[in-house]
Amino acid sequence: MKSAPRGALPDRRAAFVRRLVRWYRRNRRDLPWRRTRNPYRILVSEVMLQQTQVSRVIPKYREWIRKYPTLDALAGASVREVKESWYPLGYNIRPVRLHRIAKTAVKTYRGRLPRSRNELLTLKGIGPYTAGAVMTFAYGEPTPILDTNVRRVLRRVFHGDRSARESVLWALSATLLAMNLSATRGYDFNQALMDFGATVCTARAPQCATCPMREFCRAYAERVS
Repeated sequence: MKSAPRGALPDRRAAFVRRLVRWYRRNRRDLPWRRTRNPYRILVSEVMLQQTQVSRVIPKYREWIRKYPTLDALAGASVREVKESWYPLGYNIRPVRLHRIAKTAVKTYRGRLPRSRNELLTLKGIGPYTAGAVMTFAYGEPTPILDTNVRRVLRRVFHGDRSARESVLWALSATLLAMNLSATRGYDFNQALMDFGATVCTARAPQCATCPMREFCRAYAERVS
């Protein structure tokens, strides 16, 4: 199978958006942090999910929220207690950063996370992806995201197995998000991107044979040509 000509790229983008949204309607995962729009809880889930499998995060997320239900509760705990509560997720700088964010939020934002992407980015420990996730999943503001799963999906489908610059992938994420016209376009589309990368376009064993994108995926075309 040959890849589509470069002139057909806009059509590939439109097809990708349509098929991704359709796939997500049938295959979305039921995860506890998808049952809330609370910015703090969204933040906790996103930080926990960094380099950690969903199956390990779910029980710890529930335990954490019971123990620290608000930013105020987290800010009032000691660093030592917070690190102990994080065990055994690993990457123990993450709870320290969460604790620092909570203290800043209590001191500067009256115990709430700021509602703008630029302000979120001023909090140490919140990068472009996490800020985009909070803006989209908590505040309902469609904002591009680019985590490990999304990066892999976009690179494979639109650039093949070659590397692609971060700036190019960020721009592509923004373009695709803008093309999705569903009622919950930001929330569902960004969740769909992450789910697709986590369950279909995986790092080690991608399900290319049954992938709805294989017809126009550059990586798939390169592998079967």
